[in-house]
Amino acid sequence: MYLRHSKKNYIMDYIDKYIEENKERFLEELFELISIPSVSSIAQHKPDMYKAAEYWKKQMLDAGADKADVYETDGNPVTYGEKIIDPAKPTVLVYGHMDVMPVDPIEKWNTEPFKAEIKDGKIWARGAEDNKGQSFMHAKAFELMVKNNTLPCNVKFMIEGEEEVGSPNLGKFCEEHKEMLKADIILVSDTSMIARDIPSITTGLRGLAYWQVEVTGPNRDLHSGLFGGAVANPINVLSQMIAGMVDENNRVTIPGFYDDVLEVSAEERAKLAEAPFDEDEYKEAIGVKVLDGEKGFSTNERTGIRPSFDLCGIWGGYTGEGAKTVLPSKAFAKISSRLVPNQDHEKMAVVFKEYFESIAPDTVTVEVTPLHGGKAYVCPIDLPAYRAAEKACEDVFGRTPVPVRSGGSIPIISTFEEILGVKTILMGFGLESDAIHSPNENFPLENFYNGIRTIPLFYKYFAAGEK
Repeated sequence: MYLRHSKKNYIMDYIDKYIEENKERFLEELFELISIPSVSSIAQHKPDMYKAAEYWKKQMLDAGADKADVYETDGNPVTYGEKIIDPAKPTVLVYGHMDVMPVDPIEKWNTEPFKAEIKDGKIWARGAEDNKGQSFMHAKAFELMVKNNTLPCNVKFMIEGEEEVGSPNLGKFCEEHKEMLKADIILVSDTSMIARDIPSITTGLRGLAYWQVEVTGPNRDLHSGLFGGAVANPINVLSQMIAGMVDENNRVTIPGFYDDVLEVSAEERAKLAEAPFDEDEYKEAIGVKVLDGEKGFSTNERTGIRPSFDLCGIWGGYTGEGAKTVLPSKAFAKISSRLVPNQDHEKMAVVFKEYFESIAPDTVTVEVTPLHGGKAYVCPIDLPAYRAAEKACEDVFGRTPVPVRSGGSIPIISTFEEILGVKTILMGFGLESDAIHSPNENFPLENFYNGIRTIPLFYKYFAAGEK
């Protein structure tokens, strides 16, 4: 049963009626989109990116867009569509992404990743929440308003195909199409709520810096019996180097890492502490007994206002079945750092590279390759658009949404502000339990439909200049 404010809202009747009459079709169309394995990080799925882009074009036109087209970039395509009802009225630019994360490890899935299933009141599939399910809510909410002749302002859609690899070509796309993308606010649903019955609006995102490192020892794999103990093992060396990147208080040891960190005031930290948080439930949900992080900060502070440093993957040598006594020639790792306001990802990319290469022993050579990154983002809560989102959530959920700072990153959001000069409202409907980026990704049907209910109300209040 969806949540709803007891106070009668005169447009909720037609919203609920339209959803009830079309909800099965909504799911069928979403499942068709989900069935396209649009994994942006794997080259063989390039054709699937175009298939997804064309599907989005059809969805936009079917929903009532005046026009929609698939645009080429130096990487994956972007689908753009718009409906201009009156140039004098406000314009909302909806951003989402059609690409998804890889499904590995496939053996951990309880369903087929690209064949959506409904079970226990949830949609189970890769992209069910991030971001096909959440972006699809906007397409259906737009359709709902067009078909009921209640669209109060202009709408533009920009759905890209490279968010999961850092949106490397979207900045250039925005530069080249500034006039086309001109808007008063950008609306995004690619974030989460605190809990099923506690709506929240994300007011901050951490930035990101991401690298791949390669450590090389001997010029070929060696027999570990003949050479072990006499030649440095690149995997051992890499492990030691990474282990030294964080100290006993979980502070990053890279010189200059904290120089530009924006320290949050005691007053704001007190406000952040007011957000509902059950540490025992948090630990139980992810299956750990004890939490860990930078000393002197709470769990929510560690993920919201402090930078972090993580090893995302490490490999080298023999990893197949059985034993192979080998001293490997190379070892590799993928490393990421979440950044906070004032930390520049390009500066951090250089700082890490120089430091990591400087601490390498003479027994190996090290190569660091920056992969992608983006700046942090903060949205003021006194924006009229924020208040419109707040009021919309109140109408549907019956309580004022909590402003939260997310530990995640959407690098392109800060780029939008730099290039287009427009702020973004992050009104997401996911949950921590949705397992995005992991096996068994899911999205509660309740949240999917509540998103479709909330979005038209945002338009109503934003177009009216909600104070």
